[in-house]
Amino acid sequence: MASLLGIGLLLLTSLAWGGSIVVMGDSLSAAYGIPKEQGWVALLEQRLDENNLKYEVVNASISGETTHGGITRLPAVLDQYKPQLVLLELGANDGLRGAPLPVIENNLNQLVSQSLAAGAQVLLMEMRIPPNYGPRYSEGFTELFAKVAEQQKVPMAPFFMAPVVLQPELMQADGLHPNAQAQPALLDQVWLSLRGLLQPQVE
Repeated sequence: MASLLGIGLLLLTSLAWGGSIVVMGDSLSAAYGIPKEQGWVALLEQRLDENNLKYEVVNASISGETTHGGITRLPAVLDQYKPQLVLLELGANDGLRGAPLPVIENNLNQLVSQSLAAGAQVLLMEMRIPPNYGPRYSEGFTELFAKVAEQQKVPMAPFFMAPVVLQPELMQADGLHPNAQAQPALLDQVWLSLRGLLQPQVE
């Protein structure tokens, strides 16, 4: 009886174990300007634990990161952690620097392709830039993410900053980075797209 119980517990544990999730992002995911344990990625790990989902969360985000930088770093990250799921939160710094849209699109495609080739699922996170770059560029920038998601047949998470970016009390003094109070709202926004990709699925 004890051995059967042990086997049952082992099966339950193996069913709950999901592997690893890599977040490849920039300062918005690297907890810029706030303690790392208060960032939305750290809060994600807590939420997974609360739902008995035994994923290891690897935050491979670096402030100032671009899609090109992500391409150079991602292969080593994929090789080291062999993630089941990659959250790609890159592109904002490219847009803020006015990088050509075809270059950003190509880089995003490479990032998704690298992840898929490594056997990982991908959640592409839509990014936006301020409208002062002109509607042609800023709207074209946002459209890139849906375009890449469709081409690569991967899900896209809507702009996760949407709930906080127009609320000054939830932003740092630079007006670009969310503060600690905003981080739960960021996680909630990501969770809407992420939960259906988790094993077992979370309602």
